Amino acid sequence: MRGLAILLGLSACAAPQADEAHPLAGVIDFHCHSGPDLLPRSVTDLEIARIAKRAGMRGIVLKNHFTMTAGRAALAMREVEGLEVFGGVVLNRAVGGINPEAVRAMMRMEGRRGRVVWLPTFDAENHVRHAKEDRPFVPVVRGGAPVPELAEVFTLVAQGDLVLATGHSSVDESLVLIGAAKKAGVKKILVTHAMADPVDATEDQLRQLAATGAILECVWATHIAGPDAPTASGRAQKRVTVPEYAKAILALGAGHFLISSDLGQALNPIHTDGLRAFIAGLREQGLTAGDVDRVARQNPARLLGLEP
Repeated sequence: MRGLAILLGLSACAAPQADEAHPLAGVIDFHCHSGPDLLPRSVTDLEIARIAKRAGMRGIVLKNHFTMTAGRAALAMREVEGLEVFGGVVLNRAVGGINPEAVRAMMRMEGRRGRVVWLPTFDAENHVRHAKEDRPFVPVVRGGAPVPELAEVFTLVAQGDLVLATGHSSVDESLVLIGAAKKAGVKKILVTHAMADPVDATEDQLRQLAATGAILECVWATHIAGPDAPTASGRAQKRVTVPEYAKAILALGAGHFLISSDLGQALNPIHTDGLRAFIAGLREQGLTAGDVDRVARQNPARLLGLEP
């Protein structure tokens, strides 16, 4: 029965109950990096799925900057019972950039675990310019409007009731993209690590983004970024701390946010350890248990089409 449920894309997992002794019970990590990958990763897809299951988590979303993860998610679900595993596709150059066919293939992949379409990340124009790199990029906005290729992508996302994530687009680009996506019928929009490099949304910009109805992502990996980070990539990034995230969540309301790890890099803590630290830190900064439930469980579940 489980194999049939996965093949048809049906939920086969019930959300466990959270308590103080099990802080990750029912939590969904929307931003999991794992191997195989082009970048060094600390765990494989199957390993992080097993770790998440042991921690009592409800689900994970596998993200890869270079290849689709929908099929990998279906495989992980076959091997790790009792955990929801989702994947998606990042529209970087490796999949053809703004390529509707890549989205269409993700939607049709066996298991139907593809739920997220990220706009360009490493290959975003904003990322390349922010890093002062001299290489090709994938534009998403030109002349104040989304590039024409995005029209079909938005249509597919709307038809599939998928999540559109803004990737490493700038705030100005994201506001243009969100408006156009909503007009195309897209209902689930996530602003990828809104306060982190290279997005760097200010408090006023966070309010603008929240006013669109999009969910704003906060990632724990930035808490250990900066000059003392364990990884070279982390040392090149701005540090955004848990208190800074807590301040934004308390100011705008937990209904506008979700938290995730953005971990999996070799030398960094494991995803579950980062999430435990994130939740503990948010509680210390004044978020209630209800606030944590909203940002760690309810909002991710809603985006993924799961029951709260």
